[in-house]
Amino acid sequence: MMQTTQTTYKRILLKLSGESLLGSQQYGIDSSVLSYVATEVKAVHELGVEVALVIGGGNIYRGMNAEEQGIDRVSGDYMGMLATVINSIALQNALELRGVPTRLQTAITMSQIAEPYIKRRAVRHLEKGRVVIFGAGTGNPYFTTDTTASLRASEINADLIIKGTRVDGIYDADPEKNPNAKRFDRITFRYALENNLRIMDLTAFTLAQENNLPIIVFDMGKTGNLKRLVMGESVGTIVTN
Repeated sequence: MMQTTQTTYKRILLKLSGESLLGSQQYGIDSSVLSYVATEVKAVHELGVEVALVIGGGNIYRGMNAEEQGIDRVSGDYMGMLATVINSIALQNALELRGVPTRLQTAITMSQIAEPYIKRRAVRHLEKGRVVIFGAGTGNPYFTTDTTASLRASEINADLIIKGTRVDGIYDADPEKNPNAKRFDRITFRYALENNLRIMDLTAFTLAQENNLPIIVFDMGKTGNLKRLVMGESVGTIVTN
């Protein structure tokens, strides 16, 4: 049951990679990870926060590598978009099993399984307390799901983009390779660009910057982190103008 609790953010867009659903597998969806993500999202939803989600498809198919398999880039990207829909349906099912009302909207029309993406309808669903999942990317090749996240977050007037990763924030080097990497609590878009900190692809990052849309990068794998973040605790690294 939803409750009204004072939170720092009212409407968020959570971006997850398809690879985050792999768990210990090399391919596909780990049911335990899916369950964990749904439980974390439910905890935030119960606070009264309006939640939108974008998830990648890299655990199933990665369009960028399509040409290595003899598939042209455009076809490969469309295949990747369909992979995001598979992940979106799985996450929708996991959320609804936990009593969380959802709507899946896709940028490619699939009327039997999802609504077409319509901005006003998405906002109305959020206002009614439904978690909205955006599938099939932007509907266009050459754009990543990071760009989808920036675009949809801008369109629905989200307070910020929350990017769930395996690390606890943004570093000046890869912390999994360099134990001396420096972690940031807060940085500007300009600093990230000037220092080539690869937080999102350039299109996604620039779109967020132009629309004054903050990005928080945090460790999604730590139980309760998402809830602490929306309650205003210092979790992860925030990027602002």
